Amino acid sequence: MTAAGNRDFEKIYMDNFSYVYNFIYMKVLNAHIAEDICSTTFLKAFEKFDEYDPSLAGERTWLCVIARNTVIDHAKSGYTKRTQLVDEYPDIPITDDTQEEVERRSLYEEVERLLGMLTEEERELISLRYGMGIQVKEIADMLGISPNSTTHRITRALEKCRKYEERSGNKLTDFI
Repeated sequence: MTAAGNRDFEKIYMDNFSYVYNFIYMKVLNAHIAEDICSTTFLKAFEKFDEYDPSLAGERTWLCVIARNTVIDHAKSGYTKRTQLVDEYPDIPITDDTQEEVERRSLYEEVERLLGMLTEEERELISLRYGMGIQVKEIADMLGISPNSTTHRITRALEKCRKYEERSGNKLTDFI
């Protein structure tokens, strides 16, 4: 890859890292595993960057497809099952227990509960649409389903979240 190509990829990385990480995290619900998969995703993208065609898909869509396939490969490896007993609780950085930190931890736990009650497909749809900002048509193409079906499934997942909101008293907009 040329120096210009490296700069182009670096910009793609900087512009999309948080979106890709959040997408992966919403699928695996484990910070360490999400970091590993995110690193692998960007490594694969870097290796295939010369083959990327912006006329076929936007950067986020392209990266999302790579991330999705990498998550699937990871799940097939059995690594998650082997480490699940060790990683029973998500890592939360330890700092002084200020009011802000207590609120952040509480919000983190609510997000975990919210994501945990959704199916993997629902988490993926929500993360693609709201976490990565990908349009419904692109999501439909990526998943091989119709845009109407995509919209319906997203609506159903959001409805499930709204019911959670009513039961818990937390606002959905705090999470999405």
